Amino acid sequence: MPSSVIKYMDYNEGNSILKITFQTGAVYLYYDVPEMIYIGLRQARSKGKYFNRYIAQQYPFDRVG
Repeated sequence: MPSSVIKYMDYNEGNSILKITFQTGAVYLYYDVPEMIYIGLRQARSKGKYFNRYIAQQYPFDRVG
């Protein structure tokens, strides 16, 4: 999963929460993210571009770290 923006990601199907750890070390939880959006992120050639287009500012989120 090489990405210059995203270091790690995890998805909880049960509550539709996407957890993203960025290369900067910041950790965010994104809520109500459909599984197909997570799958798209995992498969995207450019994870940063996909994130900016389909996730950032599209879903409620909290910074947790």
